[in-house]
Amino acid sequence: MPAIVGAFKINAVGTSGVVHIGDCITISPQSQVKTFAGAGSFITGDNLTLTNYKNTTNVYDKDMVDQPIAGNA
Repeated sequence: MPAIVGAFKINAVGTSGVVHIGDCITISPQSQVKTFAGAGSFITGDNLTLTNYKNTTNVYDKDMVDQPIAGNA
């Protein structure tokens, strides 16, 4: 079924971002990254209050591959 898309505005797209408009069978990532961050690292907004008494970020990951991208072209 065809997609009907109205007006849209894209302010910014990151270096590994994907913009998709309309119909699509699949979107395949070309890169991967694993990010470790503590409590409150990615919160955004106005007048935020973060209360964090104890924080540890567990960076141990027993999986060797989380998202395989070998076959994506």
